[in-house]
This record gives sequence, C-alpha cells and structure tokens, in this order.
Amino acid sequence: MTSIGFVVFGLVSLLGLMSLLPPLAARLRLPYSVLLALVGLGLGLVITLRPDLNFSSPALHEIIEALASIEISSEAFLLIFLPTLLFETAITIDVRRLLDDLAPVLTLAVLAVVICALTVGFALSFVSPFGLVACLLLGSIVATTDPAAVIGIFREVGVPKRLTTLVEGESLLNDAAAIALFALLLPMLLGEGQAGFGATILNFLKSFLGGGVAGFIMGRAACALFPLLGGWPKAETTLTIALAYLSFVVPEHYFHVSGVVSCVVAGLVLGSIGKTRVNTHTFEQIEGVWSQLGFWANSLIFLLAAMLIPSIMEETTLQEIGFICAVFLATLVARALAVFGIMPVLTQMGLMSRINNRIKTVIVWGGMRGAISLALALAVVENTALPAALRDFVGTAVAGFVLLTLIVNGISLRPLVNFFRLNRLNPVARGVRDRAKLMTLADIARELEEMSRQEGVDREAADAALAKIQARLAVARARAQRGIELMSDEMVKVGLTVAAAHETERCYELLNARIVDRRIAELLLREAQRLREAVRAQGRRGYKAAAERSLDFTLGFRWALSLQRRLGLERPLAAALADRFEFLTVQRQVLSGLVPFCRDRLQPLIGEEATGEIIEMTAERIAAVDAALQALKLQYPTYARELQLQILGRFGRQRESSAYRALAANLVISGEVARDLTAELESHWTGLDARPKLDTELAAIDLVQRVPIFRDLDIARQQAIAKLLRPQLAVPDSHIVRRGDRGDAMYFVASGATSVILESGDVELGSGDFFGELSLLTGQPRNADVVALGYCKLLALRARDFNLLLQQDAGLKARIEQVARERLHRE
Repeated sequence: MTSIGFVVFGLVSLLGLMSLLPPLAARLRLPYSVLLALVGLGLGLVITLRPDLNFSSPALHEIIEALASIEISSEAFLLIFLPTLLFETAITIDVRRLLDDLAPVLTLAVLAVVICALTVGFALSFVSPFGLVACLLLGSIVATTDPAAVIGIFREVGVPKRLTTLVEGESLLNDAAAIALFALLLPMLLGEGQAGFGATILNFLKSFLGGGVAGFIMGRAACALFPLLGGWPKAETTLTIALAYLSFVVPEHYFHVSGVVSCVVAGLVLGSIGKTRVNTHTFEQIEGVWSQLGFWANSLIFLLAAMLIPSIMEETTLQEIGFICAVFLATLVARALAVFGIMPVLTQMGLMSRINNRIKTVIVWGGMRGAISLALALAVVENTALPAALRDFVGTAVAGFVLLTLIVNGISLRPLVNFFRLNRLNPVARGVRDRAKLMTLADIARELEEMSRQEGVDREAADAALAKIQARLAVARARAQRGIELMSDEMVKVGLTVAAAHETERCYELLNARIVDRRIAELLLREAQRLREAVRAQGRRGYKAAAERSLDFTLGFRWALSLQRRLGLERPLAAALADRFEFLTVQRQVLSGLVPFCRDRLQPLIGEEATGEIIEMTAERIAAVDAALQALKLQYPTYARELQLQILGRFGRQRESSAYRALAANLVISGEVARDLTAELESHWTGLDARPKLDTELAAIDLVQRVPIFRDLDIARQQAIAKLLRPQLAVPDSHIVRRGDRGDAMYFVASGATSVILESGDVELGSGDFFGELSLLTGQPRNADVVALGYCKLLALRARDFNLLLQQDAGLKARIEQVARERLHRE
C-alpha cells in the first residue's frame, strides 16, 4: 500500500472508530470529548510501543501502521479543523441572546485569557528555570478553553440556556484572543519583535477588531449571494463551506488580522441573516451538514491530538509533573479571578445582569482545555529555532495539563451540575411541563378512543390500552392541579415568550411561502426578537413597551423623510412608505393568527386567566396596528388597495402550489404533471413579487391646487406660487413647529389635519388652513406647538419668500393678515 493509501486507510479507520464512540460514551456516562481523549491516548500508546508489540493479525498490524503514518502539523490542525469548529458553533448560536450577555462573554473570552496568561506566566517563572516570556507563552497556550465536553454535558442534563450561551460565546472568541496573544509572544521569545506594551496592545486590538470587520463584510457578501443561487440547496450549502475557510484564510493572509475572529463573525452573520435569505428547509439542511462536519472535525482533532500525547510525554520527570500541577492550579485561580472578580464589577456597572454563584462555579470548573492548546504547543515543539529544553517543557506541560483537565474536570462536571441542581426546572417550568403533559395525554386518549372505534379494535384491548393512558392522565391532572397556584405574572411571562416565538415562526412561514418580501420579513423578525428579549427582561411591562416601539418609524424612514424635506427627494420616501405599508399589513395578518393560537395551544399550558390577559394585550396590539394602517390608507387609498390585492394573490399562489405538491406526494398526479402545473402557475402570476409603485403625491403644483386660497388662481400664477412653496410630508404625532422656536416658515395644509396646542385649548386645522404666519409677521418666536394628527401633506413657505409672495398677491396678503389678527385677538 502506498503512503497516501496508508494515510487514507488510517483516517477511514478513525472514522469507523468514531462512529462507535458516542453510544459507548452514553453507556459509560462519560463526556464524549473525554472518551475521545482516552481512546486517542490509548492509540498513541499502541503506536509508540508498536515496535515492541507482536500483532497476531496482519490486518490489525496494518491498521496501526496506517494510524502511525498520519502526520499532521500544528498548522494543518489549525487550518483544517479550526474553521469548521468555529463556524459550526457560530451559525447555530442565538445571536440576540449572545448580545444580551456580550459583557460576560468578552470578559471570559478576552480578559480571562490575559489573566490566565499572566497568572500562569508569573507562577511558572517562580517555580521553573525558564524566563517570564517563555512562561507567558505557555500561559497563552493553556488559556484556550474547549467547550465541546462542557456543552455536551449541559445539553444532556438540561442546564439553563443562559449558561450554555455563556460557554458557547466564550469559546467563539476565546481561541481568537489566545491565538492572537500567542502570535505576539512567540516572536518576542525568538527575538524577532521588541514592541513596547502600548504597541502590543494596539496590535492585539487591530488584529481582533480588524478580523471582526472582515468577517462581517464577508458574511454579508455571502448572504447577498444566496438569492442569486436560484434556490439550489447544494450550491447554497457549498457557499457556506467556502465562506468558513475563506473568512479564516483571506483576512489572515492578506490583511494580517485575526482569521479566527473573522470566521466567527462571518458565521454569526450567516446564522442571523442567512435564515431570511434561503428557504427554512434549506437552512435546516445547512445546519445538518455543519453539524456533521463539526462532529467529524471535533472527533478527529481530539483523537489525532491525543495520539500525540504519549510521544510528547514519553520521558516526563517528576519535576515536570509538578509543573503540570502548577499550571492546573494557576489556570483554576485565574479563571476564578475572572469569573468571581470581574463579573460582579460588570454587574455593578450595569453592563450585565447578575449571574448566581452556582453558575459561576460551574463556569470556573468547566474551563477544560483541548485540541487547540495541543496544536499551539505542537507549533512550539516543531519550532527548531527554540531551545530543545524549552520545547520539551512547553510540550510536556501542555499535554499533561490538557489530559488532567479532561479527566478531572470532565468526569466531575456532571456531578457538580447535579449537586448545584442546575438541571432542575423552576416552579414555573415545572407547571408548564405538567400542563403540557396533561394536554398531550388527553389528546392521545381521545385519538386512541377514536382509532379503536374506526379500526374495529376489540373492546377489551382498547379498554386495556386506554386504562394505561387514563392512569397516567390522572397523575398528570393531579400534578397540574397542584401547580395552579403558580404566580400569574410568571405564567403570563411564559405565555408571552411562547407567543413571541410563534410570531417568529409565522414570519418564517410567510417568507418561505413568498407572501412577504425578504426585507419586510427581516423587520418583522427583528421586532419579534425584541419582544422576546423584552419579556425575558421585564415581563408584561417590557412586552407592552416593545410592542409600542415596534410601531415607531424606523431610522431609515426618518432619514428618507429628512431627504424629502431638505432636498426634495421623493423616491426614498416612497420606498419607506411602501415598506411601512407592507410591514403593518403583514404584522396585522400575523397578529390575527395569534389569538386562536393562544386559545388552542396556550390556554391548556398556562391557564385561562393568563391566556385571557395575553389575548387582551394582543387585541390592543391589533388595534394599534389598525390605527397606524388606517392613517396610511387615508392618504394613500389606491396603494392600499393594490397592496392588498397583491398579498391576496400571493396567498392564492401559495395555496395552489401547495395543492399541486400534495397531489404529487400522494401520487394522484405524476411529477411531470406537477412541474407543468407549477410552471403554468408561475407564468400566470408573473410580476406578483414586484411591489406596486407608491406615488407620494407631493408634487408642488398638485398640492397648490388643493389649497382653497390658491385654487381659483390661473395656472400661471399657481405655477409661480408652486416655485416658492416646498412640499413636505408630516407623519402622525410629529411636531411640525415647536413653541419658542424661531419662525423660519409658514405652512399650508394641503391634505390631512393638524392640532395647534394652545393654553386656552387645542385647535384643529385641516385642508386649506395655514399656520406659522404670526411668527413671520411679528418676528416673535413660535407661540404654540403644532402636531400632525395623521399623515399630512404640507406646503412650506420659507421666511425669505414670505414677503415676496405677499407683495405679489394683495388678496393673499389680506387673507393671511386677517387670520393673523383674529388669532392674536383670541390670544
């Protein structure tokens, strides 16, 4: 067999072994990573001792030789496996939840790395014969944490989601910080870099932040390419794999910034934005592919790295074992300092919410190290420019330390979680669980009764089966009854969280059904996520506040409005108005489906009282959306009708397409017939995805002709006046002028209504009225606030054009002065 054949044979043998280890780990109740390390260690011992071993089986001998032929350098470890491990975690993490805990994540990922490097470095410099820089380098190597074993245990025993997010978030950025620090210290040790402390910090920040920018740009670019791939899942999946490695290599090689951070950020961008750029089923396929790639990469890197430990530690002395214990204790102290020392300070500063001491203790003890530390140590061992004694010191200390954390921390972590009862449900969660079980068993009992009747099952067998279900149902009913006294506020909070999650799911359904435009879907999803965050932080009060904010005008809308007012640009405003129209229309549709969901699914879980309150809050949201939508319809009724027709057409297209797919799935029609019908359907609805054009109706001449005092003028005079007036749109509840401001213009109301807020009482002005003239005539500041009651089309006459217009039209001058005298008299 050729050398390449031996390598392939060895890798395939490892893959076969990997397939047997997960069920074995579950049976032995060991973390999968710990079992991988132990198996890898055993294989390494066999490979190291193979000259002294006699294998009775030639096939076994060839397998061992094939495994021995696998030689992977530290660079190969990092380039082949690290992008996969980082990207696989990044695309599955909840970005919103990660941002909520960004302060503690950065503390663990960056500050903890520095603290660990300093603590280990100074501790070893006192007990070992090596210098401070060499010991700091070793400290940076052991600062990388490997979350694989920890996350596996957390998911198995069911710890709080926040704890899992903290550890996953730390692992994403921890490697980047440690590798960046390692890259700064190694040249110093070799005498190639003598940069000062300030320059070192700047280089670190440049690498870290530059990598984040590069990853963000590359992730957004990949998301922009998804629509161009025409819905080909294999091509879209391939693009994500290319993105993982390109975002790792390109920034590192061409821009000299952190490829690790770039890869992480690109994965986070893809995981948060990519879901709206591809079909939900396709994204699930992408996550499935990456889950498989992550399993292979994690398993292979652990096995291959662990196989190197026996050769690295072959001649370990008692003194070196002492060094290993010193490193273990120093890293534990450093992690405790970061978690128990810095996190409380961040809590006091309001940068993070409180984390209880039980979770902190698990975070400290769960800081296991893995293959990345071994790969960095291997880079030192392979560097012949370093002294042999130093290389042996780093290799032995790191290998022994990694093995110690996996065996000691890894095996004891599950008992620690159980001891602190972090896997126990809180009273509210237990109440929801009991009611969910009660609802499910009741449904099963009804279905079994119906099935036995329809299928002609013997009464005796049916009664026996139903008796077992009824017995479980009685227990579940008793438990659920005991939980009825649960706090109403907590049950409402649970229900609101579920309702917000249902909104998110419904938005994805509408997006995949091509009912809603991608950009609008992203807006809806963002608001649904904000609702969930608000509920988690402040309960019903936060939910109501977030629901109100969801109807606020976006920054993009306000920017478009400003462009129209200042520069007269109407196209951005037309697009912003169309977006708001569609956003409100689709949100109304989503909310209308939320009420039956609450009645049918939520009420059995959280009770009638809590459900009734949620339905009431949903009704309030629907009323607010209706009011906002009605305000738009009053100004743009034609566009509202066209948009409703389009959305109904999209629903019709989706229903028809689903019907054809169902007929094909049930073999009622052939695949060829289904494709032909679908092609005909798409041809019939050509142009349905192109949004109707919205006319802002802000042409100056058109608005001038609507104002009664200008309406009877000849067209030439109207055109001359139109040149002096600037059309603008005022949105509901916006201040057009404010009391005390300097008067710079007066306004004519072409369409809509405004309210003048006076001390004597509010005055409503409608189409044909004007305001703001008093300030221009008297030179005094504004004497009242004027607020738009709805969407108002106004004509603004600037102060410098005011006198010119009055000089040209004596009748207009008389009319304005008369109204001004009346208003002054009223004051």
